[in-house]
Amino acid sequence: MRKLNSTNFLNEQALAEHCGVTYAMTLLTGRWKINILWMLKIGVNRYGLMKREIAGISEKMLTQRLKELEDDGLIVKKDYKTVPPKVEYSLSEAGEILSPILGQLSDWGDKIRPILKENN
Repeated sequence: MRKLNSTNFLNEQALAEHCGVTYAMTLLTGRWKINILWMLKIGVNRYGLMKREIAGISEKMLTQRLKELEDDGLIVKKDYKTVPPKVEYSLSEAGEILSPILGQLSDWGDKIRPILKENN
């Protein structure tokens, strides 16, 4: 957990107020967030499906990251209030705007991976 009054946190907050890239990266920072957003982009919208599709993510971390993404306004949770429970997640309007950028980041990563591996 980060200290909310630490110099680093306060500097990050100040940067995020004035820099769109910093603000975006603040929202997306955190292991698994990009993976969850990608799953929702491609149509994997249920907790159990995400748990199966995202290799290595724990239940605790998936629950925590879904809550953070929802709190940040990037995803929407729909609880059908049924027994057994049925909950679906989807990208919010902000998440939908991010969706093509995720595709571009994926393409960029695929292109530079062999280049960087070759140089290392």
